[in-house]
Amino acid sequence: MHWYLVHTKPRQERCALQNLAQQGYECYLPFITVEKLRQGALAVVEEPLFPRYLFIRLDDGLSGKGWGPIRSTRGVSRLVTFGTEPARLDARLVEQIRAREGSNKPQPLFVPGERVQVIQGPFAGLEAIYQMTEGENRVMVLIELLSKPVRLGLGPAALRKLA
Repeated sequence: MHWYLVHTKPRQERCALQNLAQQGYECYLPFITVEKLRQGALAVVEEPLFPRYLFIRLDDGLSGKGWGPIRSTRGVSRLVTFGTEPARLDARLVEQIRAREGSNKPQPLFVPGERVQVIQGPFAGLEAIYQMTEGENRVMVLIELLSKPVRLGLGPAALRKLA
């Protein structure tokens, strides 16, 4: 038995995982916990660690399940290949990802010291430096006003990351 990689349709990782599992395939979809903006407020959500990919364990021999049903499974785009050969993964890699998956704390949307831009309100268009989260619905940023740094509390939806 070896691990392989399945490429899914956009935002269909969970659907592909469920459908492959119902067919008897052993699959693994690692998740990461991140902060996202949901209806103007910060929310902690789980999303796939590798968007559009999931791991599947298959037998190379003739006694195992075939490769054919995988391609026609709802949510699956294709099996990842190098040329005509399916891309085989080292089992240790999958085990390392599994071991680390539950130990991560949520990845913040904004990091203290990060440059952001205010996109709403009277200060729209100004660059700011993100300071900290202040409760569930507010963040603190530092803007320069009249050549002095000024702290400003805003809703997280009023900010955008600068590249």
